[in-house]
Formats: sequence, C-alpha cells, structure tokens
Amino acid sequence: MKSVSLTAYPRSLTRRSAVKKLRTSGRVPAVIYGRQTNPQTLELTMIDIENLIHRSASENVLVDLSVVDDSRPKRLALVQEVQHHVLSGKVLHVDLHEVAEDEKVTITVPVEAIGEAVGVKTSGGVLEHVLFKVKVRALPKDLPEVLMVDVSNLEIGQAIHIGEIPAPAGVEIIGDKNIPVLAVAAPVTEAEEAAAEAAAGTGLTEVEVIKEKTEEPAEGAAPAAKGAAPVKGAAPAVKGAAPVKGAEKPAEKAPEKGGEKKSEKKK
Repeated sequence: MKSVSLTAYPRSLTRRSAVKKLRTSGRVPAVIYGRQTNPQTLELTMIDIENLIHRSASENVLVDLSVVDDSRPKRLALVQEVQHHVLSGKVLHVDLHEVAEDEKVTITVPVEAIGEAVGVKTSGGVLEHVLFKVKVRALPKDLPEVLMVDVSNLEIGQAIHIGEIPAPAGVEIIGDKNIPVLAVAAPVTEAEEAAAEAAAGTGLTEVEVIKEKTEEPAEGAAPAAKGAAPVKGAAPAVKGAAPVKGAEKPAEKAPEKGGEKKSEKKK
C-alpha cells in the first residue's frame, strides 16, 4: 500500500462545544493510537481528509503523518476508522493507528469480483457475493487496499473460498479456508417463484382465518347495544341459566274485561 502525505495539528480542547466550533471552522477532530505511545488528540483539515478518502479504493489508507509543532513530527499511520454524519455524509471524526515499517499489522479489506462467470454468461446463473471483506496481515507497505478475485471460470454450483483467493506477495489472508466468498447459484425458475408466492399466500390466509375465529362471540351471549359501555365484572349470559334470586318478578296478567260481572251473576 502506497503511503499518502497528511498534515495534522495538535488539539488541546476536547469538550463538545469546542469540537463543534472546530468542525464549523473547517477542521475535523482526530485521535492517533499506538502500541508504544499514549493516545494523542489531533485535528485535521476537512478538505484534506475528504480528498484522501475519495481518492482511495477503501478507507484503509496508509499516511505519512506530519504533526505541526510536535516533538515527533513524522509518523507512519493507518486510517483505522472514519465516522460520517448520517444525513450529510460529512466526516465527523477520524481514528489513526500508528504503525512501524518493519512490523506486520492486521486489517480488513474489501473483496471485489472481476470478470464474468461462465455459469452466469452461458447458463443464466446468479453471481452471489457471500463475503464482502476478509482479514489480511502484512507489513504496512505490502497491505492491499482491495482484493480482486477473478470469477470467470465459475460454473453453476461452484464457489471460491477464502483458501482459494490468490494472496499478493507478502500478504497472508486470515480466516477459515473453507468459507465461501463468491459463488454462482442456479437461476430461479418461474414455477419456483409461483410456488413461493402461493406458499406465502396460503400462510397469510391461515393467519386471517385464525384471527376471525378468535373474534367470534360466545354462544348465547346477548349482542352489545350500540355505544353501550361494558358493565364492570358482569359475567356473560349462559343459555338456559336459572334466574337470580331476588330478581324482579314479571308483572301479573291483568284480568280480562268483563270477568268480574260473570262471577257476580253466578252468585
């Protein structure tokens, strides 16, 4: 990996208000870490760090860091992490990791496919990117920004695993050698798509039927009056239940008209 020049400045203010003013002035807060040194707060020029990221294939960038007015003005460092604003995408913070030229370091690099798989070109297969990043270990100058993998010879059902990725000179690829990275899958037929849609529709219908059954009222229960509030603690009416003791008796049937006159005549 070729190193790129980057200038940094010491930073003494770390409070939130000071950091906000720093970003407003066109600077970005940063921190540099190292195995043999304590973390140090720095600030970078917004334009410099944005140009550096946009010109790189990934955010794994090796920099020749120049710290202005510092006891150690020259350092070799890796851009370890860059935090972006969720909406605007502007750089909010940068983490740098100081490294030595003769010491191997481990980083995660992206994997990109090159070429067109024969299984895709001739048989209509689908190229699947199973693993997008892998870990590598190497000296700083040998670190790759990205790993390019040729998929031209892949047939349907075949895959390229971690152990089959050709490593650049001086680079060790870390991880389970049997994990697939890129693969070619068989195309999905119209019948399979229709079957999947039908299965999904059947599952939905069953859920709706179960929901409707749970909402049916109990047998013999009186329908609730429109707008009436439920009575607290009231039990639902049971079909054929005996009347409650003390309940109001039904009104006696009034005698028929002329009934008294008939009884008087008999006497």
